Amino acid sequence: MTATVTATATVPGPVDIVCLGESMVTFVPTAPGRLADVPSFVRGIGGAESNVACGLAASGHRAKWVGRVGADGFGEHLVAAIASYGVDTSAVQRDPDRPTGIYFRTAGERATGTAGEEPDRAEVVYYRAGSAASAMSPSTMRYEDLWSGRILHLSGITAALSADCLSLVRALTTRSPSRPLVSFDVNYRVNLWQDAADLRVLLDLARGADIVFVGEDEAEAAWGVRGAAAIREALPEPEVLVVKRGARGAVAYARCAAPVPYRTPSASNADGAGFPPDTVTDEPAPRVDVVAPVGAGDAFAAGFLSATLRGLSAHQRLRYGHLMAAATLTVAGDLAVPPARAYADRLVALDARDWGRLRLGPGWTATAEQHPQGRQDPQEVRIP
Repeated sequence: MTATVTATATVPGPVDIVCLGESMVTFVPTAPGRLADVPSFVRGIGGAESNVACGLAASGHRAKWVGRVGADGFGEHLVAAIASYGVDTSAVQRDPDRPTGIYFRTAGERATGTAGEEPDRAEVVYYRAGSAASAMSPSTMRYEDLWSGRILHLSGITAALSADCLSLVRALTTRSPSRPLVSFDVNYRVNLWQDAADLRVLLDLARGADIVFVGEDEAEAAWGVRGAAAIREALPEPEVLVVKRGARGAVAYARCAAPVPYRTPSASNADGAGFPPDTVTDEPAPRVDVVAPVGAGDAFAAGFLSATLRGLSAHQRLRYGHLMAAATLTVAGDLAVPPARAYADRLVALDARDWGRLRLGPGWTATAEQHPQGRQDPQEVRIP
């Protein structure tokens, strides 16, 4: 049966970014403990790409989320919740034959290693097999929607959902002069990518993008590549590679100072030979009083892409990524209200000394007027 399109919310004017991927209804425990012991759950939404869209829309950008949901109550809730952030959901498809995916999780970070190796990681149970999103393919998704923005944002999660989804992501990461700037978050999930051949596919997809986000822990777990410089050697093709290093910050390798339309690389050697030299920018993360770690990677991508859309420097893009991640780290859910742009601009403009003294806790995204300097003691800049 042919899917229909739901026109729930439309953002007027040109679109800054299109985010493609599965969003699911998530159930978060009302109390700590194992899933087996939790008495009740609170319903929310979760999805790497829709998280990025929500973060960008909340930051004042025109963002569109494209995906497929079931023609069910969970799908209706998802679309309405995402649209409430100001995201254009007019291209979301409803599938009458497949359900909306759901999952249950405890607090904590998602695993990047093998089962049993990370006992402190979150428990996550997915019910997404055969979901509406798994039917995304080159034939079901419309390129006029996917290529309607300045940037198209994808992740490795989508490619792992089904063979059709992999075909779609492969097509979208195939270099073409007509495509928009393609952003790709590796978003490695140990339970989705099972063998070495799969992981090679994930690496090849990243190589086809213009901007790539990957964590040091992800690269080591998925590809056995350790350290930012080695990751760049494994991924020489993207114009911009951002390697996230957790609390230590992030480093960006850039072949150009600002996003440009697609251009054919002068070579595609695995060791990077033949490519223009990189500008390397290393930016430490501020100290954060973490409430929950889930969603921080998506928020970082949203902050970096927001600054990219504004044409800011690599240094500023990384700081925006850190600030957006800090907003999510200091709330319980996957999504947080970002700091007002003028407030964030002031923090991004701090000199290295004051940036290094910055400490962000719950409630820090309040306006600058409430925290005119953020100084509580002579040793650090603490907000609030």
